[in-house]
Amino acid sequence: MSYQGTGVWVVAEGRKGVLLPSAFELVTAAKALAGQRGEGVTVMVVGAGADAAEALSVCGVAKAVVLSGLPELVDDAVAAALASAAKAAKPRTILLPADVFGRSVAPRLAVLLGSGLASDATALELDAEKRLVVRRAGFGGNVTIKVLVKSPAGPELATVRPLAYPRAGTNGSKGAVETAAADVAAAGGKTAFVSFAPDTSGEIDIGAADKIVSGGRGLGNPEGFAIVRELAHALGAAVGASRAAVDSGWIPYKHQVGITGRSVRPKLYIALGISGQIQHMGGMKSSDVIVAVNSDPDCPMMKAANYAVQGDLYKVVPALIAEIKKARGA
Repeated sequence: MSYQGTGVWVVAEGRKGVLLPSAFELVTAAKALAGQRGEGVTVMVVGAGADAAEALSVCGVAKAVVLSGLPELVDDAVAAALASAAKAAKPRTILLPADVFGRSVAPRLAVLLGSGLASDATALELDAEKRLVVRRAGFGGNVTIKVLVKSPAGPELATVRPLAYPRAGTNGSKGAVETAAADVAAAGGKTAFVSFAPDTSGEIDIGAADKIVSGGRGLGNPEGFAIVRELAHALGAAVGASRAAVDSGWIPYKHQVGITGRSVRPKLYIALGISGQIQHMGGMKSSDVIVAVNSDPDCPMMKAANYAVQGDLYKVVPALIAEIKKARGA
């Protein structure tokens, strides 16, 4: 007999007791699926407490449950606790964030539940039989693939990329808030939390930045990122990069923007020497304002930009930096 479940679960991730934005984005995705099926949404909160559950309970969900006893997000323990709860409640679908946490927990959870899993979704939909279909990037982000999640023995699982959905807002209703003790016995104590090492580089994280200046292969060489950093410093912006620049070894992967890197939604995105391949555009197209500087007026980035400057970036950018400093009296 095939698995019969109902409702959509969201695994809401907290770090040091604070919910990540992905929790509210996943609620938006879950509500869309549940609405088409006539089902409800339950949020399972890990790594945060009752305040987090209260914040989620007013976003149109049926229930927000805090899994207590998980002070640190140890992957095996979280997967075991979620599996135990899911076996009892039998949800039809479980959504997790496509970040370091979700990408580690989801496959463990899928094994424990005998579930099908699709990762790194950029969009979710249902087929004619109300089964989960995931849209995700493939072949280096150059195409979009539709994946049917076949899961006859357990709930459908999917990880969803950050910023794929807008943040869920309050809707005037309030769901139940509960606390449940996490059952981690099945984890077997194979892993343990050792320490938390914050990034001490002093660089602005592109995932949280309001302004980003990114460089691409059009810079010509790795030394070209000096001008990217100079403009970023003048604006108080983070430094981003295209996949081509990262693959060339010009800058570390943590700066990569795109479907195969980080998805961003800044107020200002400046693209220097970036042609705008589909995988890059997919990770920054939601930026409020896009400025492109490129010698090719017909490249996708120039066409997508709110402000497009055709020219030699090594002449345009120094002039822009000078104007910024002049305006600030520097």
